[in-house]
Amino acid sequence: MHTGNTYTIKEVLFWTRRDIYMLLLIATIPVVLYKVLGWTWLALPWLPIALLGTAVAFVVGFKNNASYDRMWEARRIWGSIVNGSRSWGIMVKDYVTNTHAKQVIADDELKAIHLELYNRHFAWLTALRFQLREAKAWEAIYKVHNLEYKNRWFKVDEHEHKLADAIKPYLKEEEYLIVMQKTNKAAQLIALQSSHLKHLKESGFIEDFRHMELEKMLVDFYAQQGASERIKNFPYPRQYATLNLWFVKIFVLLIPFGMLQEFGKLGHNMIWLTIPFAALSGWIFTTLEKIGESSENPFEGSANDVPITQMSRNIEIDMLEMLQVPHQLEPLKPSNFILT
Repeated sequence: MHTGNTYTIKEVLFWTRRDIYMLLLIATIPVVLYKVLGWTWLALPWLPIALLGTAVAFVVGFKNNASYDRMWEARRIWGSIVNGSRSWGIMVKDYVTNTHAKQVIADDELKAIHLELYNRHFAWLTALRFQLREAKAWEAIYKVHNLEYKNRWFKVDEHEHKLADAIKPYLKEEEYLIVMQKTNKAAQLIALQSSHLKHLKESGFIEDFRHMELEKMLVDFYAQQGASERIKNFPYPRQYATLNLWFVKIFVLLIPFGMLQEFGKLGHNMIWLTIPFAALSGWIFTTLEKIGESSENPFEGSANDVPITQMSRNIEIDMLEMLQVPHQLEPLKPSNFILT
């Protein structure tokens, strides 16, 4: 997520520079043919091209709105995960007690149980964010212009490290071995949480009602995980994405041909103004297309994604401080105004 007030001109030009070079070339060719070689028949009436541009603008706007909806839904889901995690923290701390225990244990042992439930939750957050950052064929972050931008301005933790290493500190050895053999590791971690709660209930550390409340929290975490997976595994429909891109390309190709006559009316040498104005007009449309493309997959690891790594770190800090556990963790800071 970009946290700066604005994108700098340098960032935008770097991100779209290939488009700018191509648009200048596309605009220059018809002008040279028209002016130098005298191919005046290349000039097209501006009205039908303007009508086409209006239609393309509606199509691009529709895609950008749909992409924004996907991104905003992802942000709401992870907002619910943040709230649910804090609720889980206070419920574990205050519900798992010696009050009805069959065998009372020391406060330090009780706190160790709390910390185990906390750590398993941190492991779930870690597994989930790594699963959400896995590469999908339709994601735009792996296109050349996006990769260059990412490599220059920021790093994504899940692309730099391995899940096996990130999750290991949170789990006991036997649980770690079990989880790493599973396909959906995040789902299995919640199942382990449920098994642990059942054991605590049988030992009298949790009453029936409180056990039900904690189980409801786990069900809610499953719901939020499923909602995240729905966005991750179901792309913005390809028929819209592909056709939108081709509509923009066709319009961009036609722009300079429509501007030839218009600038020709202004004077003998004014025809050369077609090049910068056609390139600028095309750049606006191609950049809007890229904006929609970079927003439609909010977990891929782009600069516009939901910052799930930072949110997971904040959850861990909040919960450890609830339990008054010393830690050395610091909130993640933006890299070039970008949080991941």
